[in-house]
Amino acid sequence: MTDYAIGDIQGCYERLRDVLEKVDFSPSRDRLWVAGDLINRGPSSLETLRYIESLGDSAVVVLGNHDLHLLAVSLGGHQTRRKDTLSDILDAPDYEPLVNWLRQQNLCVHDPARNLVMTHAGLPHIWTVSQAMECAREVEAVIRGETAEEYFAHMYGNQPERWDESLQGMDRWRVITNYFTRMRFIAEDGSLELAAKESVDSAPEGYQPWFHFPRNDDVRVVFGHWAALEGKTGSDRFVGLDTGCVWGGALTMMNLDSGEKIHCDC
Repeated sequence: MTDYAIGDIQGCYERLRDVLEKVDFSPSRDRLWVAGDLINRGPSSLETLRYIESLGDSAVVVLGNHDLHLLAVSLGGHQTRRKDTLSDILDAPDYEPLVNWLRQQNLCVHDPARNLVMTHAGLPHIWTVSQAMECAREVEAVIRGETAEEYFAHMYGNQPERWDESLQGMDRWRVITNYFTRMRFIAEDGSLELAAKESVDSAPEGYQPWFHFPRNDDVRVVFGHWAALEGKTGSDRFVGLDTGCVWGGALTMMNLDSGEKIHCDC
């Protein structure tokens, strides 16, 4: 069995199949770790979502901001946006089971045997792995539970900008969600800067890329979300897999044991 991790697919189904074909991927033998943003902006969101769902236990999925956006439209009363490509999902006969499956996915997964964590946006230096997992399980329970509609109705926003253990309710859940699915630049005290989206060199004053801050562990972090990095973090510990497929870059997949990266130009 081989485990592969893949960056933001964003509905680029044909490129997904191309890169899987390069390694002769078989769901009966291999597993695919998906670092969030399965859907949206690309041409084939429905096909992508159906395929990943069909993999069953052969898929390990974390939710990205675009995946949460579909749930916010479905459950939270939000409208689609001009650049969204979600209509094929919203109009599909299997729309409800697909949305329900998406709700069961995680915000953070931890593989102790590999000393590896995967989230969509990364792992803030202010949290230990245990703290991150506790925070993820808390919000996942909300997403899957009876208060999901309230959560998705109020999910969007940049406040609070910093984690505090005393936070409660929607403020607490929102900032946890932002760390896992929207983080790029962060301050030493954990404050998030969510407007800047460009390269590492464009860090606003007082902020750095989240992976530039030292951690008190040696965990490896696999993430997506930040296409402008082009997969370059300057460290083997922090593996960026979003190489901008939907923007004409490449779809990148990595063998989690050998570290080999497989690319498919888009």
